[in-house]
Amino acid sequence: MSKLYIVPTPIGNLEDMTFRAIRVLQEADLILAEDTRTSAKLLKHFDIATHMHSHHMHNEHKTSDHVVLRLKAGETIALISDAGTPAISDPGFLLVRSCIENNIAVECLPGATAFVPALVNSGLPNDKFVFEGFLPDKKGRQTRYLQLAEETRTMILYVSPHKLLKTLSEFVQYFGADRPICVSRELSKLHEENVRGTAQEVLAHFEKNAPRGEIVVVVGGKPIVKEAKKNKFQKDNEEE
Repeated sequence: MSKLYIVPTPIGNLEDMTFRAIRVLQEADLILAEDTRTSAKLLKHFDIATHMHSHHMHNEHKTSDHVVLRLKAGETIALISDAGTPAISDPGFLLVRSCIENNIAVECLPGATAFVPALVNSGLPNDKFVFEGFLPDKKGRQTRYLQLAEETRTMILYVSPHKLLKTLSEFVQYFGADRPICVSRELSKLHEENVRGTAQEVLAHFEKNAPRGEIVVVVGGKPIVKEAKKNKFQKDNEEE
């Protein structure tokens, strides 16, 4: 039976690859990879000889229809990204949607993704949270910040290293210098680092220590100001 498998791959530490993910990639008729050069190293490490095709953000509009045709013909295809779970700030959504529209089975394997360990590591409330991924570069960035300034849930963002200082400065501007945040860097790798503190404190840290590697930022939500309970005297006066 044809099926599209969404297969998470390690975000840094190869030991995070699951036995099931290896088996699915070995048994698939085809692997779609965000960058075949990057994924070739992973496949070689786990002795996976399955043929690969490129499937990335610049060609997924064109390739999705062809992939659907191959799936309809009975093939089993696995989709991987450079790291983590495909379709989470990576290519994959369009293909999954096309498969669903064409009644093709889709199965996403559980596995590595960067924002979950970052959220747990942060120590910030994780009973409710919102995943923002990458913020707009220019158009709509200020508008999004104004909306997020009112968000009361914990927020998770992906930030490129060369944009971290700018982003932290914007946090101070829009969220306030005292807003609690955590910057997680190089998760699961040898030099993993979690820097916690106020927006101003974390900004000061990275002004002295140039940020490198893959970065996830977790931001505390806007504090909820609870209305003070009125005493009996105030209630009686309002009723009069």
